[in-house]
Amino acid sequence: MQNRKQYTDEFKEQILKECQETGNVALVARRHEISPNTIHTWRSAVRKRGSIKPLPKGKDQRFKAMEKQLKEVSAQNDKLKRLLAEKELELAILRELRDCQNPR
Repeated sequence: MQNRKQYTDEFKEQILKECQETGNVALVARRHEISPNTIHTWRSAVRKRGSIKPLPKGKDQRFKAMEKQLKEVSAQNDKLKRLLAEKELELAILRELRDCQNPR
């Protein structure tokens, strides 16, 4: 019989963040004595679900959790759109200054 460890969602998120920062899954796996395949499984789950935490079993709870996730993603998307618009404006101003013969 196989002995399986249960890792907390916080631990998984920490490991995935560390992998993203270092860019080396094998190194992080060795450091925490975890199989690299386990980390890759967590990573694919995040890509598939958008989060480490699985959705609840009940239909109503699942719907509420998905609704909450959608709101969070929408808020993050809006924030990123605003940031992008600000950066595009900055670039347009800098290009305009660059193209001026005498910017003063």
